[in-house]
Amino acid sequence: MKPKIVHLLDDQSVGGVRRWIETISDSRLNSQFEFQPVRSTELFPVLRSQKVALVICHNPSSWKRSLNLIRTKRQGVKLIIVEHHYCEGFEQINVPSVRRFRAMLKWNYGIVDRVASVSQGQSTWIQKHQLIQSTKLATIPLSTQVDPFLEVPKKQLQKPFILGAYGRFSQQKGFDTLLKAMQQISTTDVQLYLGGFGEDESLLRKLATHLPNVKFWGAVRDVRGFLSACDAIVIPSRWEPGGTVCIEAKAAGKPVIVSDVDGLPEQVQNCGIVVPPNDPTPLATAIETISKMPHERIEAWREAARNSVENAWEHYLAEWETFLWKLLGEV
Repeated sequence: MKPKIVHLLDDQSVGGVRRWIETISDSRLNSQFEFQPVRSTELFPVLRSQKVALVICHNPSSWKRSLNLIRTKRQGVKLIIVEHHYCEGFEQINVPSVRRFRAMLKWNYGIVDRVASVSQGQSTWIQKHQLIQSTKLATIPLSTQVDPFLEVPKKQLQKPFILGAYGRFSQQKGFDTLLKAMQQISTTDVQLYLGGFGEDESLLRKLATHLPNVKFWGAVRDVRGFLSACDAIVIPSRWEPGGTVCIEAKAAGKPVIVSDVDGLPEQVQNCGIVVPPNDPTPLATAIETISKMPHERIEAWREAARNSVENAWEHYLAEWETFLWKLLGEV
C-alpha cells in the first residue's frame, strides 16, 4: 500500500502553490505515494477516517495556525512545512515587528518534523536568523515541469525588442517599478507585454497611460504562447522565495532580467542580468543593455538558459522522492 500524503492548502487563489501541488501529485511520484489535497476544515476528519502518513502544510505560518500544527502532530503523523511564503524580502517590506515575526516562525518550525525551503537564498535567511535547527531544514530549490517550454521555437530577433513580464498584479511582483523603468525607454526600441491580473491593475494601467509601447496581455492562460511572443523576460519582484516564472522563461530559451532578492539571483546562470529591486533606473539600464546586445550573445544566453533547466524537473522529483522516503522511514 502506498503511503498517503495530504497536501494542506486553504487559499486556492494562491495559484503558484496550487499548481505546485497539482504538478507534484500528477508526477511520477504518484506511483509511490497517494496524494490528497485538503483544506484545514477537512483535515481532521480525514486524519480520523484514513491512514495518513504525512501532512505537507502549504499555508503561511501564523500564531493562529500553530494550534492546528500541534493538533496534527498529536495525530501521530509526520508533518512538513513547505515555505512558499516567507523570505528576507518579505520580512523587510511587510513585517512591522521583526522580533515577533521571527518568534512565530521559530515556534511553528519547531512543531513540525521538517521545513522545506524553496531556494538557497531563502534557506540562507532561515539559517542566518536561526529560525530552525539545521538538521530539520531541507533545501530543495523550486522547479516545475519544463517539457512544454523546451519545445518553444526560437524567435527571430528583430526590432522592436519584445520584453515580457507576467504574474499576479500585486505589490510583490514589482510591475509598477517595471512600468516606471519603461518610462525611461525609447518607445520605438522596446515593447513590453504585461500579462496577468490582480488588485493593482488600475494602478498599473495608470502608470502606462502615456506608454504606447506597453501592451496589457490579460490573464496568461497559455504561458507557452506568451513566452513564444517575447525576446526576454523580466521579473522585477520585491520579494520572491523561489518563483517558477524564471524557470519557465529559461526553458523557453529566453534571457532574463531579475531583481536581486531571495531566490531569484541564484537562477540566473550566464543567461541574464540581476538588478537591485524597487529601483526603475538600473532596471531601465538593464532593459536597454539586453535590447541592444549583439545577436550572438543573446543566442549564447538562450542556450545557457535552456541548458540550465533541461533536466531540472527530474532532478527535483528525485530530491523530493529521497526526502519523503527518508522522512517516512524515521522512527
